[in-house]
Amino acid sequence: MSAERIDLRHIAQKPWKNGAGLTREIAFGGASAADFDWRLSIAEVDRDAPFSHLPGVDRCITLLTGPGMRLRSCDGTVAHRLTAALAPFHFSGDVALNATLVSGACSDFNVMTRRGRFRSEVEVHRTAASLSPGDVTLLLCVSGRWLAGADAIDPLQGLLWRAPLRALDIRPTAADASLLHVRLCHDRTP
Repeated sequence: MSAERIDLRHIAQKPWKNGAGLTREIAFGGASAADFDWRLSIAEVDRDAPFSHLPGVDRCITLLTGPGMRLRSCDGTVAHRLTAALAPFHFSGDVALNATLVSGACSDFNVMTRRGRFRSEVEVHRTAASLSPGDVTLLLCVSGRWLAGADAIDPLQGLLWRAPLRALDIRPTAADASLLHVRLCHDRTP
């Protein structure tokens, strides 16, 4: 199966309902964008705001650029500083969170999976590797240039496979390269 080519520069930004940022929706699986099984996106956050409350959804957020934000739940169960770039943070959408910018705007990569349908694994690669694909696989180049098999991907570009594929070899073509690897697997837990 061939991959879909993603180029973030060609995905229109949509404003958040609360006006605190913009989102580029990379892809989703499921009946619709509102009734998704999984969803992948990039957000540009330019002011403090609450995160959407999404019961039944597991989330992962990864800081891409900027100084980051502090995430705090209203009930005190979650307190996290999302200030290290390319350090995935998993949390439940069942918990209402408020985001406070550290010192200016930032951008982040988001994965959402509907619990009981899909689960996600997010890894950051900086060196060559042989990847175990999932039921859905996304590779997103953050910096440098990467080869995924015979396909090259540059910053702000990615490859998306919506069906399982064989193991895939990746390798950077520069020393300062970084790549996000997302594995989405059917959630078959009882």
